[in-house]
Amino acid sequence: MKSPVSSIRNLGPTMDASCAKAGIHSAEDLRALGPDETYRRLLQTGMKPHFIGYYVMVMGLQGRPWNDCKGDEKKALRARFDQIKAECTDEGQSAFEQFMNQIGVIER
Repeated sequence: MKSPVSSIRNLGPTMDASCAKAGIHSAEDLRALGPDETYRRLLQTGMKPHFIGYYVMVMGLQGRPWNDCKGDEKKALRARFDQIKAECTDEGQSAFEQFMNQIGVIER
């Protein structure tokens, strides 16, 4: 039997629901995808990007407390987060391009 996403340290029922919306239904699925692909899928379902949410997931997958991320490690995670966010958001696009993305006409 598979474990809920919320069985991963630092993650709760809200993440269960968000992941389910993105087609990720278990902790095992999330672990197999890894934090970057999981977060990418969450953003693609309309979740608002938030750095703390990203690194909380990364720390949880490592079995670490959410606030254990500091210094150079946190800077490196911020760079990864910024890259994922840039790939998944419509910043810098016209309203028309954003609408076309929403209805699936333009591929990213």
